Amino acid sequence: MPPWLLAVLAMLSVQLSGAFAVGLIEDVGPRGAAWLRVAAGAVLILLIARPKIRGLTLRDAGLVTALGVTTGSLTFLFFVAIQRIPLGTAVALEFLGPLVLAAVTSTSRRALAYPALAMIGVVLLTRPWIGDVDLIGILFALGSGTAWAFYIILTQRAGDRFSGISALAYTIPIAAIAYAPIGLPEAIPHLSVPVIATALGLALLMPVIPLAFEIVALRAMAPAAFGTLMALEPAMSIIIGAIVLAQVPLPIQVLGIVLVVAAGIGSQRFAARDVSPTPIAWPESDEA
Repeated sequence: MPPWLLAVLAMLSVQLSGAFAVGLIEDVGPRGAAWLRVAAGAVLILLIARPKIRGLTLRDAGLVTALGVTTGSLTFLFFVAIQRIPLGTAVALEFLGPLVLAAVTSTSRRALAYPALAMIGVVLLTRPWIGDVDLIGILFALGSGTAWAFYIILTQRAGDRFSGISALAYTIPIAAIAYAPIGLPEAIPHLSVPVIATALGLALLMPVIPLAFEIVALRAMAPAAFGTLMALEPAMSIIIGAIVLAQVPLPIQVLGIVLVVAAGIGSQRFAARDVSPTPIAWPESDEA
């Protein structure tokens, strides 16, 4: 299977998880649904890659803790957002986070034009002039985008320190533990076999399947090419939202998505990163 197709399938899996999560949100609430997906993801990740405690420095522990809390924040904020605004709009707003990050870390001032282009697209998507904008939903989506930007920074640092998916074996369980006081009380009254099965299915769609596909794809793709494909995610969310949730966009909103996607693709022209990875050499024993 070509690497570009794996990248597209990873995006599809992420957006399907978001779309199908809407039903779980209706059943258990956004905080309960977010925690159940994170907790189910933690169980699945731990089955795949058990973390090794020995050899973990204080600095690395702080890094995976920060990444875990950020991962939980991203999920919780996004789930509250898609409860209030359409999936495609939430993803487009969330996408502003990594887009602004790419612009401000670029060596070219021209890269700053792309977040501005994306903002025009977001205005067309949200149509603030019609007077029924859900400001709370927009703020939560923007908050999720901010968490996504920090997630990218921390993930890059974790990728320099850890090999394979070992960092996730820490971060996803940490996210589940950190947000249990918020999500568990809302989830407990609604726990049932179907709800748990749904959470496990959502966790497979995100993060397990995208993680596996993206790791394989990135071995054969340049980062800029991969990033360009990822810029198509807002458009994919509109399509998935229309098919799964019957959230059909207006023509002006489609134009808004086109501008956001164009901004994402354009920003990859200036994407660059200079790092010197120093992965941890894990010991052979003392698995937790």
